[in-house]
Amino acid sequence: MMLLCSANPAQEAQIKWGENMERIKNLILYRKFEQGKILEDISWLIEHYDGAENRDNVQSMLYECFHRLIELSASHGFEGNLWQNYLTFLLVNHENAYSTSCEMKGEIPGSINDLALHDFAIFKELFDFDFQEMEKSLGIEEWHILKNYIRSDRNGNVFNHRIRDRICALSVRLEQTESVEEFKEEVTEFYREFGVGKLGLHKAFRVEHKDAGVQIVPIANIAHAHLDDLVGYETAKQKLVDNTEAFVQGKQANNCLLFGDAGTGKSTSIKAIINQYYDQGLRMIEIYKHQFQDLNDVIAQIKNRNYRFIIYMDDLSFEEFEIEYKYLKAVIEGGLEKKPDNVLIYATSNRRHLVREKFSDKEERDDELHTNDTVQEKLSLVSRFGVTIYFGKPDKKEFQNIVRELARRYQISMEEETLLSEVNKWELSHGGLSGRTAQQFINYLLGKQ
Repeated sequence: MMLLCSANPAQEAQIKWGENMERIKNLILYRKFEQGKILEDISWLIEHYDGAENRDNVQSMLYECFHRLIELSASHGFEGNLWQNYLTFLLVNHENAYSTSCEMKGEIPGSINDLALHDFAIFKELFDFDFQEMEKSLGIEEWHILKNYIRSDRNGNVFNHRIRDRICALSVRLEQTESVEEFKEEVTEFYREFGVGKLGLHKAFRVEHKDAGVQIVPIANIAHAHLDDLVGYETAKQKLVDNTEAFVQGKQANNCLLFGDAGTGKSTSIKAIINQYYDQGLRMIEIYKHQFQDLNDVIAQIKNRNYRFIIYMDDLSFEEFEIEYKYLKAVIEGGLEKKPDNVLIYATSNRRHLVREKFSDKEERDDELHTNDTVQEKLSLVSRFGVTIYFGKPDKKEFQNIVRELARRYQISMEEETLLSEVNKWELSHGGLSGRTAQQFINYLLGKQ
């Protein structure tokens, strides 16, 4: 235990924390942090640094903590007080009975608030701890750098700047709190506004099958598409918006299939939806055809959270020999377990009925006793999408309108007659008339400027 003879206020605070250091083992809700090694080591150092027998080992341990804090800053883009950023990072990422109940809802009633207050009291002491005495005792001078850390130009590859800035801003507010109750209010308000853990902080996710089972992994950077970026297709976009708004508002909504010609904006529309409704609690999980057998495990992980999830399947289609669509049919509708109200499936496809159909199918059906059964088997999947939205290839006039609008947005300096003449040549060898072809042409012009 740390023993100090002086009775000045700063040292009394050090004594108080040293005597109560074992309290971190008494955390009730906030336990087993995924990146809690720094917390454990610095907590031990706070108690044992003064009078330690092996001073060199204690110094080495503290420098190792410095190293890990700096590495965390580099990967996540933190700056300012790295110790307080780290503690804030632990709080906003820890999913427990209190934090998940408060996400997107705010403060909740019940005894759990007393338990949360107990844990936040420990965290506030960690926030308020003055490391100056430790610096003097161990003869180090680098702590002030970590207290006022200025990051390099790198923004980090784990969080995008939006998430990083919110965590750093919360860290500053927590440092300024004068009571445990105020500390608790700030954290709870963050949970209400932004959520908690990976599902709260990130917009979009992918699915990975690892040794530990099916895991939902955040996608740090997604395209910042907006529906206005897609020129035309107003009716189709409005239909998608109406269904999504009903969903995020807790009303009845349908699974949605966007089908039609390639390059017409189906995937762009889906990406725009998540950007538009993220702040209202909408999240998106991208899943591929070979992962359909993991759908039940994915849904089990998200069904009791306070967010709305769209399971996104891009470019969905099946050959006759592929049976993965049977997993999808059972999950969407038909299994014993009801699909959760906070989950919808959005898919894009170039095929109206998803499963490949051929003229030879009719000849083969002539030999069957029940030809209608084969037809129904192929149509049964698409019928489970209550909303189907068609994105057709633009005609020549619509295509030219798209090019004009994109040229205006990107400030392409070219006579309209020349612009349209050049794009007519371009589309003949680059995929024909589509919004994608128009965008690629504009990118080509921007590259030449």
